Amino acid sequence: MRIVKRVALAIIVILVLVVIGAYLLPRHAVVSRSIEINAPTAVIYPLVADLRRTNEWSPWLELDPDVEITFTGPADGVGQTMNWVSDNPNVGSGSQSITMLEPDTKVETALDFGDQGTATASFDLASEESATKVTWGFSSDLGFNPVARYFGLMFDKWIGADYEKGLAKLKTVAKAETPPEPAPNG
Repeated sequence: MRIVKRVALAIIVILVLVVIGAYLLPRHAVVSRSIEINAPTAVIYPLVADLRRTNEWSPWLELDPDVEITFTGPADGVGQTMNWVSDNPNVGSGSQSITMLEPDTKVETALDFGDQGTATASFDLASEESATKVTWGFSSDLGFNPVARYFGLMFDKWIGADYEKGLAKLKTVAKAETPPEPAPNG
């Protein structure tokens, strides 16, 4: 009987430590990836500031060719919204709305994944000589849910590679849209 009580007490102590430990974990899940693209910001910005162009470089939309996409709000600018519905669990359903634009510098969007939560995504563009450093970021507030905080530790593994793939595709699209360098006078 003593052993059963000790085991039960040990299990309770472990559970309490796991819950308390969750509140020592970060409240926000953050993922960020960068790439240097040999194109000016003026070429890259329209690709990330117009949700209608997302399918040209998105790593997720190619996972389900049958994904249903609709657009609401203004045709461009703040408030433009892309809604998607997919039976593929890797794509899911949700919406993305542009919340802030700084021409040729920054795009910020609000993501809503329904019962899976919300997040913020951003693109920061920084000119570097003849190239642009593009940083794609993601942040989600995990709140006070201890389970969500443990899952927050996995976000980088879950979507980091997808961000890298999307940035590589963005680089390809931007390169195709970059005007050629003028020939030197000689």
